[in-house]
Amino acid sequence: MKYINAAEILPGQLLKELQTYVDGGVLYIPKVSVKKEWGATSGARTFYRERNNEIQELFQEGYSIDILAERYGLAYSTIKKIVYG
Repeated sequence: MKYINAAEILPGQLLKELQTYVDGGVLYIPKVSVKKEWGATSGARTFYRERNNEIQELFQEGYSIDILAERYGLAYSTIKKIVYG
């Protein structure tokens, strides 16, 4: 993180107001940008949603939890959560 001297970028009145609260200290100012949800950037969220939908469809077609667990390399309990959750 790069530090910037507030006196170089802030108007004088604002700088004086800040100095009443944080005189000579370090102040962190968070970004305005909205934090993205987990997996939104990498595509993981979409991947797992599609995989889980596929597992639910196969279960409705009659595939057993044991077969689905083996096919997808997941634990029996994980498949149960997907199909019953």
